[in-house]
Amino acid sequence: MIAPLIPLMAALACVLVFSALLGFRSVIPAQDRVYMDPLPLGLRILWPLVLFFSYYFSRLCTVDYLERVQAQLVRAGMSYHMSAEQFVALRIVSALSFALVFTGALGWVGDSSVAYALVALAFGYCVPYLKLRDHRRRRERSIARLLPTYLDFITMALEAGLSLSSALVQATVNGPRGLLSQEFERVTRDITAGAGRIEALDAMSVRLDMPQMTCVIAAIAQADRSGGSIGSTLRVQAEQQRVDRFQRAERLAMEAPVKLIFPLVAFIFPTTFVILGFPIAMKMLHHV
Repeated sequence: MIAPLIPLMAALACVLVFSALLGFRSVIPAQDRVYMDPLPLGLRILWPLVLFFSYYFSRLCTVDYLERVQAQLVRAGMSYHMSAEQFVALRIVSALSFALVFTGALGWVGDSSVAYALVALAFGYCVPYLKLRDHRRRRERSIARLLPTYLDFITMALEAGLSLSSALVQATVNGPRGLLSQEFERVTRDITAGAGRIEALDAMSVRLDMPQMTCVIAAIAQADRSGGSIGSTLRVQAEQQRVDRFQRAERLAMEAPVKLIFPLVAFIFPTTFVILGFPIAMKMLHHV
């Protein structure tokens, strides 16, 4: 008597769950992304769930934690993609997705382990942070690579008689396109909006939080306050940045042999020994 009612009850449960989700979704305010950067395809698919968890669960986070997350987003250049609350919600969605997919895969092969599901949950929660950290490191490498070139452009414009604000505009227009050009464009917009040039540069230094940029802007501020030549200061800074970049490359080159030890010992040497020892072992077994 009860068996024929099971499909009907399951369908009714699905309808109720779907109706509840629609009700929760209707309460969430629509997000205005006119001034936001476009999201990648993967994030656009998950974005409704991210908005859902951001609206209902982000209030559980402390203000200090959200401020730290927002600082990480700004440093990685992702502050115009999402807010700190949405990034926390993305980590929750990622954790649940990894746990569901991994549990489903284990169930399909006939194995179900709570420990594996918890590991997948923890790994999924860490994936967005790892992606954010990698994006920040790539961004910092790109900016550090272009910094001496932009300092040369600004120096030439200053020595041609332009002011620092005009030199920044000329460097942005004529310099190579990249992340650093976007940051200098933001500086020129801040200056046009009424901010002082040193204040706008200090704001860029805080956004990037890079030692190279902090050193350069501190030197510019010191030259501006003391009445010294900003062009000569930037020329010295450009040369110093090139020297530092060459030293970093040398240091990475010296670290490469040390980093290769583990792959050699763990993978290459055993494979070589197997290839060399297999014929010898076969001959010994054949003679025996």
